Amino acid sequence: MTRARLAWLTLGALSLLSGCAGLQDNPYYDPSKPHHTPTGFRNPDPGGVKAEGFWRWQWERRMSGLPKPPDAAHRDWRVAPNLALLHGPAGNPSVTWIGHATLLVRLGGLNVLTDPHFSERASPVGFAGPRRYQPPGVALDELPPIHAVVISHSHYDHLDVDSVRQLHQRSGGTLRFFVPLGLKPWFAELGIDTVTEFDWWEHVELDGVRFTLTPAQHWSARSLFDRNRTLWGGWAIRAPDLNFFFSGDTGYSPDFKEIGRRLGPFDFSALPIGAYAPRWFMRAQHVDPAEALHIHQDLRARQSLGVHWGTFEMSDESLDAPPRELAAARREAGLSEAEFFVLRIGETRRILH
Repeated sequence: MTRARLAWLTLGALSLLSGCAGLQDNPYYDPSKPHHTPTGFRNPDPGGVKAEGFWRWQWERRMSGLPKPPDAAHRDWRVAPNLALLHGPAGNPSVTWIGHATLLVRLGGLNVLTDPHFSERASPVGFAGPRRYQPPGVALDELPPIHAVVISHSHYDHLDVDSVRQLHQRSGGTLRFFVPLGLKPWFAELGIDTVTEFDWWEHVELDGVRFTLTPAQHWSARSLFDRNRTLWGGWAIRAPDLNFFFSGDTGYSPDFKEIGRRLGPFDFSALPIGAYAPRWFMRAQHVDPAEALHIHQDLRARQSLGVHWGTFEMSDESLDAPPRELAAARREAGLSEAEFFVLRIGETRRILH
């Protein structure tokens, strides 16, 4: 085993096995809210994400030689971005897949990024951790002016320090960051104060566009002792020309029916379809493509895009397996490709009413 792999496995194990949340009290604690605890946050489902099993998973995948490499015929899932469109007048709303969970969403006259990640690795160190298989579909310096960034949770593949710092600097310090409870101090350490924290169901409006943090079934950690010290969630973003939903990372839960009831129907949603194997370990924290279809239906979404695949090798399925599994699940559910599809990295989809 290489030193880099050993370091990453050790870091991952420590994060997963650190069930303690530290000795500090939760400054956001509200005993009337079931997802709050005196030391942090939790999933309302008592059978939700647990920390056991990491080493069993690592042993089994090593013995089975997983993950398998992508099929040679399908290793290039990139397309040159349409920069003229992205820098042009707002016009029709659109979604561009930059890679993994990073999307450029244009709606209501705003350019919004979800979980921006433009770095080479999803890791706290530069020599270990999941390495990017495909470059970002749009380079950070090719982006149009960004007005808002939404963060779903603190994991390194969703909250990248270099990307956050560069976006802040590029904006001249005007970029707005919307984050779950507990992450504002992390941004303050970077000298970023244009940050608003949210609990589930809280919202804010920016230039006529409403941003609402919604529940998800997941967890958070960036170090050994901060497991679940910060909240996680998805984002419902409603503009006059588009009602958009971004789930972040999540296992399947009844929350999505409630989100669809309270904030839907949605014109467009971006849902994870990767990092799902093995199911015994991943089920509580990452949906598979079939479960993503259930979320699509719970949200009453007109169209959905499958994301969170093809960029970082984070689980046992091959990087190019999720679209095939999605197609099979779609056939089983009797849904058309137009209802739930994937894009190539860098591709833009205009969204028409």
